[in-house]
Amino acid sequence: MLLAIDTSTAQVGLALYDGIQILGEMTWTTRQHHTTELAPAVAGLLARSGVSMDMLTALGVAIGPGSFTSLRVGLSLAKGIALARRLPLVGISTLDIIAAVQPAGTHASRLAVVIQAGRKRIAVGWYQFSENRWQAEGEVKSGTVDQLADEIEHPTHVAGELTSEDRSRLARKRTNVLLASPVNCIRRPSVLADLAWARWQKNEVDDPASLAPIYLHAEGTPIL
Repeated sequence: MLLAIDTSTAQVGLALYDGIQILGEMTWTTRQHHTTELAPAVAGLLARSGVSMDMLTALGVAIGPGSFTSLRVGLSLAKGIALARRLPLVGISTLDIIAAVQPAGTHASRLAVVIQAGRKRIAVGWYQFSENRWQAEGEVKSGTVDQLADEIEHPTHVAGELTSEDRSRLARKRTNVLLASPVNCIRRPSVLADLAWARWQKNEVDDPASLAPIYLHAEGTPIL
């Protein structure tokens, strides 16, 4: 049984996955209350799903990019459980969770995945459709929605945490910006669980002691 934890931003998610089915999943938006809400939410999800801590066999955790405080809370809990119970831990890029559910690049072979970075800035990761999946390319950088719009010169899928204002600004470039449905813009913890499970099955696990989150540097580039 794998427990997935995502606290990259104000959107928090938990999921329980046994490799065949999702036994439980939760997503909610918190107002900077990650520290007080996360552990009780984990306990509640386990109880409602009829799963005990002893049944956990692995953990998956989103490692960012994201905000300093929220990422630290999720990673600390995941690391604590992994170390205390000697369970394998798999870190997954926050942007990969969104990219994984986007449709194939039929109308565009490029994808921009966005999350909110605070102060009206966004973090953007670029993906290329290759070998039947979206694969990350280049560095994640922060900027404004207008800067993202200016950078898009060819048909490009855009998905992720987008406000109504963000979507309006991007929609002005109708011929080149292909906005994802809001349904495909939510970071589903079940997707995180599935990605982590696949890596765990390949024995691609991380060292809980050294696994580090990806924060966004104020200058605009992510740092570990």
